[in-house]
Amino acid sequence: MNETRVFIIDDHPMVRRGLRMILEEQPGLNVVGEAESIQAALDQLKSARPSVITLDLAMPGMSGVASVKRLRAAAPDARIIVVTMHDEAAYVRSAIAMGASGFVHKSAADTELVAAIRAVASGRLFIEIGNADSLESALATPPNLVSGTTPLDTLSARERQVLRLVALGHTNQKIADDVGLSVKTVESYRARLMRKLGLKERADLVRVAMESGLI
Repeated sequence: MNETRVFIIDDHPMVRRGLRMILEEQPGLNVVGEAESIQAALDQLKSARPSVITLDLAMPGMSGVASVKRLRAAAPDARIIVVTMHDEAAYVRSAIAMGASGFVHKSAADTELVAAIRAVASGRLFIEIGNADSLESALATPPNLVSGTTPLDTLSARERQVLRLVALGHTNQKIADDVGLSVKTVESYRARLMRKLGLKERADLVRVAMESGLI
């Protein structure tokens, strides 16, 4: 099993200690650092080289989803999981729009965080906020985009169709069966979508689809 390097950011020492204990019991997970603030984390990320960062949104010095964007800029290869007491749909949408790959409610961290880490480390999106209504709203309503255009403006109708099915988790074979294409053609569409949108992983496709209102 490949090692997943995890960095914990939370201003409460007991929370960091508890998360570390949970994660270090899991095979393949290695906690490579922890920090009590965003600035302290930024000072360590280069040497720690985490593949996954867990982040509390309510942090001293820099709180809220803006910290997600800052961490993404500092550690572009790391996947970020927001771990917070907030479960409002707006927090979920904004965090994902800023670059988060996972969202876990703190009340479920002891049972869901390991699954979240393994999911985002493999390029998938993971959302567990405990509030079914908030989750449905978060997935149904895309965040407002800064500009007046969306990434979908560059895509054809068929490309949008394939993007939506990929974001919903359908396999290449299932997509091919649904839209009447060969598997090889679906693979070509997926590669073209990644290239045209400047993306690297399926989780990024899911994020674009959510932001654009396709899912």
